[in-house]
Amino acid sequence: MTTTTLLKLSVFMHPMSELKNQLCPICMEKKLVLREEEMDIPHFGMTFIFTMQCEGCGYKKTDLESAEPRKPCTYTIEVSEEKDLNARVVKSSEGMVKIPHIMTIESGPESEGYITNVEGLLTKVKQVLESSYEAEEDDSLKNKLKNMIKKLNKVLACHESIKIIIQDPSGNSAIISDKAVQS
Repeated sequence: MTTTTLLKLSVFMHPMSELKNQLCPICMEKKLVLREEEMDIPHFGMTFIFTMQCEGCGYKKTDLESAEPRKPCTYTIEVSEEKDLNARVVKSSEGMVKIPHIMTIESGPESEGYITNVEGLLTKVKQVLESSYEAEEDDSLKNKLKNMIKKLNKVLACHESIKIIIQDPSGNSAIISDKAVQS
């Protein structure tokens, strides 16, 4: 890693605090590790990243929260060219992702927060669809899944466009891009 890369990382990441041997809500053993990390996300601000991971049963949960209070928000982006695939996506556990005619990722108790880019989000959705396709027995549903996967492949290859919407009542989610529209 170059000195410039290390400098850039140190500007955005702050040391992680960690608590070990906490009680896991799943297996009830004191093998849960709690971690908190601060990250300065350009055009979004200081963000806390919280993770829980049990070294016993493997339970894991991640969430994101802005250091400053935010208002409920909706972000929309039309992905139509290669640079759109690099737009940063910040999704808290309360955020809901909608990709019209493809999938809606609801928030809920098992929902995770994450930071990725549009390409990473679409790739994750594609993997879920491919897994569902493999398990599906109904030919009609299998055909619909196949068409959705084709659509995502075309979007990822920049041959088609798609809309992505993130709605978050906590305001802790965002799509960071000049093309993203916030409301």
